[in-house]
Amino acid sequence: MTRYGILCLSCFLWPFLASCSKRETAVERGLREQVLHRGLAADLSGLDPHLITGLPEINVASTLFEGLVGEHPETGAPVPAVAERWEISADGLTWTFHLRANAKWSNGEPVTAHDFVASIQRVLNKSLGADNAAMLFVLANAESWYQGGVTDFAQVGALALDDRTLRLTLAHPAPYLPSLLCLPVWYPVPLRTLEQHGGSTARDTRWTEPANLVGNGPFVLKVNRRSEVIIVEKSPTYWDAATVRLRAIHFHPAADVDAEERAFRAGQLHLTEALPVAKVDSYRKEKSPALRISPFLDTYFYRLNTTRPGLDNALVRRALSLALDRAAITDKITRGGQRPAASFTPHGLDGYTPPASLREDTAEAKRLLAEAGFPEGRGLPPLEIMINSSGNHRVIAEAVQQMWRRLGVTVEVNNMEQSSLFAKRRALDYSVLRSEWVADFADPKSFLDVFRGGSSNNHTGWNNLRYDALLHAADRTAEPAARHELLAQAETLLLEELPIIPIYHFTTVRLVHPAVRGWHPLPLDRHPYKHVWLEQ
Repeated sequence: MTRYGILCLSCFLWPFLASCSKRETAVERGLREQVLHRGLAADLSGLDPHLITGLPEINVASTLFEGLVGEHPETGAPVPAVAERWEISADGLTWTFHLRANAKWSNGEPVTAHDFVASIQRVLNKSLGADNAAMLFVLANAESWYQGGVTDFAQVGALALDDRTLRLTLAHPAPYLPSLLCLPVWYPVPLRTLEQHGGSTARDTRWTEPANLVGNGPFVLKVNRRSEVIIVEKSPTYWDAATVRLRAIHFHPAADVDAEERAFRAGQLHLTEALPVAKVDSYRKEKSPALRISPFLDTYFYRLNTTRPGLDNALVRRALSLALDRAAITDKITRGGQRPAASFTPHGLDGYTPPASLREDTAEAKRLLAEAGFPEGRGLPPLEIMINSSGNHRVIAEAVQQMWRRLGVTVEVNNMEQSSLFAKRRALDYSVLRSEWVADFADPKSFLDVFRGGSSNNHTGWNNLRYDALLHAADRTAEPAARHELLAQAETLLLEELPIIPIYHFTTVRLVHPAVRGWHPLPLDRHPYKHVWLEQ
């Protein structure tokens, strides 16, 4: 055959040969291009750092914004971020932060101390309705200003001494403040951008859309397609851009954990958020290097709406808790090293020993239900367990449903997307609500503060003045053992009243591709993406 004939035949056959070759997966392409593909447990309810509370939202927002303090990628310990250094007064009440000269917004403008003060004022404006506003009550007069007592914001402990110097004055000593400052509710937001898109205290505005969002983090938002993908790309204006090795991150919301696991096996994800409970043992048996099980300061629990008939009775709430076989849930369902919850706070919190009072006793549960006036569940209004549409929540809810039905209680399970669930939670429009709480910092206060009477994260309708007083006293007690004793008394009261039903303490159970580097087991499961990269 002539050279011309061979060339023609090659041109004819090439499309067919190419179609038979192995197609490059997203994981392989990501490794070549430094693009991380990471699964999320649910669709985002929003990206405003002052309004978000869910883990999927925090994962994305932490790439787009940065606070005064960051976290070490291997230990999680506080490290300088927008603030390059700080000083603390001898009495522990005055903290002075010095901002970096090269800290910039993604539009190239400098990040200033005035931005932080304005952002703090925004969070503390009650009309915004920030669920985590109480995390700022550590500032002097912050709670009073939030409640309308103090009317001059200049009396709140947040002052810009100049563009690069911020002074925070506290209501009481808080040695954990640097860890607190890592959280999204303390991030600065660009107030001028917010005013251009609906106002600084309006919710659900357009300022967080890709075309409008101005951040100060290591990445910028490029795409946010609901139920499909959120794409962030490396920011050229970030002060520490030289450290950032990833060119982009693609966050993929998963319809369910089974779909996420299939996507990992198909080469579409480098990281999953979770793993189907039915698959944990098989990955263990295979000794898969992708399986990662790590301790996690997180409690899985059910909120109870204590304003609803039946659930307004503590005897009923105790009966529902006593009916739960928590060990069966962790041993037979979750199977990832989770621990049955005998308390709300998990172990491993700065030397604190929680009061372990929760147990299983179906006979006692039936007795309490009868004492409350609902023998064998008769007369008790039906309960509805609301869960979000991802993770392993349905199989757990169905197990709880069967345990409660043994008491004669009528129980249904209702599945909905996360944003709808959060709306129901804020409006107290539920009877039983699937919830979890991840420690914001490694201290029992991070858990117990959630159910203060004035907490915007409470969402149970429960308010106990004695509980609030114990937490208030603990905040003002410097000696660790005495402080822990006050916190234990508060938790004992919480476990007697049970506006919540703790079920188990988490571990993280996920799949991580061996090419992912800089991803370390951290008890708060917060990973600074500026220190993550891909390497064969």
